[in-house]
Amino acid sequence: MLTAFARAFKTPDLRKKLLFTLGIIVLYRLGSHIPVPGVSYKNVQICVDSMGSSNSLFGLVNMFSGGALLQITIFALGIMPYITASIILQLLTVVIPKLENLKKEGQSGTSKITQYTRYLTVALAILQGTGLVATARSGALFQGCQVKDQIVPDRSIFTTVVMVLTMTAGTCLVMWLGELITDRGIGNGMSILMFISIAAGFVGSLWQIKLQGKIADGWVEFGVVILVGLAMVALVVFVEQAQRRIPVQYAKRMIGRRAYGGTSTYIPLKVNQAGVIPVIFASSLLYIPALIVQFSGSTAGWATWIQKHFVKGDHPYYIAVYFLLIVFFAFFYVAISFNPEEVADNMKKYGGFIPGIRAGRPTAEYLSYVLNRITWPGSLYLGLIALVPTMALAGFGANQNFPFGGTSILIIVGVGLETVKQIESQLQQRNYEGFLR
Repeated sequence: MLTAFARAFKTPDLRKKLLFTLGIIVLYRLGSHIPVPGVSYKNVQICVDSMGSSNSLFGLVNMFSGGALLQITIFALGIMPYITASIILQLLTVVIPKLENLKKEGQSGTSKITQYTRYLTVALAILQGTGLVATARSGALFQGCQVKDQIVPDRSIFTTVVMVLTMTAGTCLVMWLGELITDRGIGNGMSILMFISIAAGFVGSLWQIKLQGKIADGWVEFGVVILVGLAMVALVVFVEQAQRRIPVQYAKRMIGRRAYGGTSTYIPLKVNQAGVIPVIFASSLLYIPALIVQFSGSTAGWATWIQKHFVKGDHPYYIAVYFLLIVFFAFFYVAISFNPEEVADNMKKYGGFIPGIRAGRPTAEYLSYVLNRITWPGSLYLGLIALVPTMALAGFGANQNFPFGGTSILIIVGVGLETVKQIESQLQQRNYEGFLR
């Protein structure tokens, strides 16, 4: 593998792409440490040092921004508005016929949908930036910090507008950097930036577990977490690569004097067809009740009940609802992203059939049957992986940014596998050996 690394940097085209990607990553991490104008950097650091990353309410957004959210930097919103906009457009494509027709138009339609995604990203960035500024001014961003009310000393409208516009511009810049990586670098730019954001807090989270440990100065807990992490990575790699291959045979056709078709291929149905989307959906949905209670400031019975059962994240009610939501969204996303009837119609149009299954409706029913069967273990696997940080929170006293589990490990392993495949395909164009032997 080390030889393959050296070979990758010896290849001129690949070296340029790798260095360009590394340069963009450096710029992204640099922007994650530049504070927004109007924020008291000294007071923010005091609150971050006293509270750490224990603020579970904003844990997901803070993870996607590489810790920039709680630092209130120009990249505080990170890639999250773009992710939300992409998911919303993907769901609307199924509901709105006009968007569905655009998707079927090919490259031109995809470009228009991408443009709509950018516009929606800007709108969401303005909305989320306003919410973050309001949260920072109210002191709700760091509950329990002594100087939480002095994070934004200037409460004027001009300062508020400048802060919102700065964070919105930061989100647009992050989106542009991601697209640059996709065009001129290696891998999908948005996925690479998500990978870097999560990996930025990886070492700190591990060391925090060691500092919070009690057995042998925390080294026992640290070692156990490392072993569990290796097992989790192996499990994620195994399931992410697992797929059910449906054999497809194409009939031979004679057009003039030439014979076409007669080939055999397969339809790859992944066990985890939905990816990390169900975990993001479930996490976002469970944040809503806690946000409502926090901003309302109510002390009624319902607010106390939500505060007790859904804010800390380690209550049995929270765990059960979280797990059920992940399973539900896994089936929901697979249902809207894979259409068995459309696949069956395309196969029938080009003379393809599954051996032993009649073309048309029986093929669609068979694909739906297989898809439902493999989605069950995929959804249960997602729920299990997502609950690892919650169990760590209760068992080790770790924070919600527990490195080996949940959204973080799924994105890190998934993006890592895809990036390695791209580098390997680039190497195989010039050498018989790929990135991994």
